[in-house]
Amino acid sequence: MTLLQRVASALRQRQRWLLVSLLGVLHLALVSGADTTIGLLCWLVNVGLFILWQPFTYAERNVDLIGLAVLTLVLGCGVAWYGWWLLIVWVVMLAALVGGRVMFIDHRPTRIFYLIAFAYLLAALLLWLVPQVVPHAALTGPSLDREFAWGMPACFLVMLLLPLSQESDRPGGGMIDLFYSLFIFLLIAVLILGSLAFMLLRQSGYLEAVLNALISIALLLLLIGWAWNTRPGFTGFDVFFSRYLLTIGLPFETWLHRLTMLAGSESEPEQFLSQALAEMLDLPWVDGGSWVAGARSGAFGRESRFRQDFPGQPLQLTLHTRHKLSPALVWHFHLLAQLANEHYIAKLRARELQQVSYLRAIHETGARLTHDVKNLLQSLSNLCYLAQTMNGEQGERLDRLLQRQLPQITQRLQQTLSKLQKPQTDAGGLLPVAAWWQLQQQRYATTPVTFVAVDLNSDALLPVALFDSVADNLLQNALLKAQVDSDLQVCVSITADASVLRICDTGSALDPLILGDLLRAPVASESGLGVGLYHAARQAESCGYELRLASNVPGQVCFELRRLPPDGPAA
Repeated sequence: MTLLQRVASALRQRQRWLLVSLLGVLHLALVSGADTTIGLLCWLVNVGLFILWQPFTYAERNVDLIGLAVLTLVLGCGVAWYGWWLLIVWVVMLAALVGGRVMFIDHRPTRIFYLIAFAYLLAALLLWLVPQVVPHAALTGPSLDREFAWGMPACFLVMLLLPLSQESDRPGGGMIDLFYSLFIFLLIAVLILGSLAFMLLRQSGYLEAVLNALISIALLLLLIGWAWNTRPGFTGFDVFFSRYLLTIGLPFETWLHRLTMLAGSESEPEQFLSQALAEMLDLPWVDGGSWVAGARSGAFGRESRFRQDFPGQPLQLTLHTRHKLSPALVWHFHLLAQLANEHYIAKLRARELQQVSYLRAIHETGARLTHDVKNLLQSLSNLCYLAQTMNGEQGERLDRLLQRQLPQITQRLQQTLSKLQKPQTDAGGLLPVAAWWQLQQQRYATTPVTFVAVDLNSDALLPVALFDSVADNLLQNALLKAQVDSDLQVCVSITADASVLRICDTGSALDPLILGDLLRAPVASESGLGVGLYHAARQAESCGYELRLASNVPGQVCFELRRLPPDGPAA
């Protein structure tokens, strides 16, 4: 490694020394003059230091033949046209880049470091370079050449003493906002050209022209700043500018409209994703692409020279474009990929919810039918018990009981099988109230269940499947309580038009811990009141009835099955 390479490597490792060296060599070039060989050599060294300092490409990158040819051409043109105007353009460019870096710095000493560098470059323009190209007759007032030549190097000493942040002092540390850099470049150019225009049109001196130009620019910036921000009753320019940056010629709204329409018409996630991404072929930059989402993958369009990956979960998108995408377009396409990904995830969740709903329907149907079979088994057990306990004298009574109960049990078993084949239908149909009431009295004739006599309406009908399910669940639960409390009495009553069925028992009140979920969700139970009443309540809702706990006090525990009015539940 040569001495020059060692010096370049040492400077590159410390951004502080590199920028101070760049400004120091530039100061020597300015002081030496634009018509001297020393000034030209200092400018060439300054270009080399700038190549090491610039943040656009890595300084370690090897220069190919094309890059070397371009660099040689630029230096050749610089040597041929070297003069005050070239130095003005060079310093304006450096000031714009330094000013663009200040916008990204939060560390105060580092910000002051770059502000001092920017102030030096601006002073070099206004105090040294621009006066060299204006007529000497216009330079009224005292000259500041000596003060600039000997006083400005003090800025370099202050810059060396400031503590920079570790990130900014590393190689390539810090970023540059090209938009702000361009804005500062144009602002300085307007200041210089405006000063020359004031000198030419108003025949004023140089310092007066610079002051007038500064005041004019300050007033213009103040007006723009006042009109930029949004206030009540006024839409600021920032809204229109942001809208312009968000569109930049991209038919974003058209693709978003197609995406929304497709999301409403296509339910399959993979089909939706394939069609939505294929719509990107209508965008002017896209030639094709490929996507991977979980175990599924697909492609659309054709491949091209330029490609851009947009990773995500679960969608991973790769686009092939006609040209290399700018950072703004990469941001836009990343937003499009995120939108497609969110819609795809929503489709996946909708399908999972559909599957869960299907499994839930199967579970509820199985649980409801299990309770129906359990109730039928309980009825058969009662009949078997009576057959075993009745003696010969009661044989005729047993035969009549079997003749009445067995056809009912057979019919109810057939209804259960019908529900299993068609879970969404209410098997059983309608039955006159008087017939259903007589069947219940016969079914529970040997149990401690009292049926309150009432004059039933002969024309009233009731859904037999619902009333059988509710009555069986409530009466079986009450009879289970009677096994513990031998004095327990169960009372069943019904209105004449079957609008209200009421079943009460004289047992203990229900546990308050289960009241919150009772009839609303399955509850833990060892002997009843578990999932059967929950399914009975859901069945009542589907038939236009309401099953509720009307009373829960010791000695008076009552459930009601009440028909709801046509306009909804009663208050």
